[in-house]
Amino acid sequence: MVRLTRIYTRSGDKGKTSLGDGRRVAKHALRVEAYGTVDEANAVIGVARLHTTGEADAMLARIQNDLFDLGADLCTPPAEGEAAGQALRMTPDQATRLETEIDAMNAELEPLNSFVLPGGCPGAAHLHHARTVIRRAERLMAALAESETVGAAALAYANRLSDHLFVLARWVNRQADGDVLWVPGANR
Repeated sequence: MVRLTRIYTRSGDKGKTSLGDGRRVAKHALRVEAYGTVDEANAVIGVARLHTTGEADAMLARIQNDLFDLGADLCTPPAEGEAAGQALRMTPDQATRLETEIDAMNAELEPLNSFVLPGGCPGAAHLHHARTVIRRAERLMAALAESETVGAAALAYANRLSDHLFVLARWVNRQADGDVLWVPGANR
């Protein structure tokens, strides 16, 4: 269990931070950018939850917890010969749960005949915002994976989560005024 008794440490005052393995890196290191962006997505989801109820809110609560798992996974680079359970890692089951939820929500939605503009009701608008932030986190994770190890389950989860947030925004909008659709060339 995590226990935080002191919030400020002054150890980051010179632009360095500690990874989960204790190694000190620049605060602008790609790994830090990746898990910092995951944290940003989690904060946007927190705002979205102010506008959701029922099953939508329950899904988002699970996702917020998963995003802390994802952040923990990213902040602790895999050690050579790391034993199972030595560090908190994402699992394929977490992405599979998202897929199951996507399929259930999508079964209740009309097929799309146009792209969806981010917006609609407040909850959906915030979910679209969260989707774009998690997409940025995914891009940072993919860039990181070109030079350092990033778990396949972590990458899959980020990819699936952006899909989930898109479908969830549509699902929330269905219960309100519906999606806002793109009309190509509407303002020419």
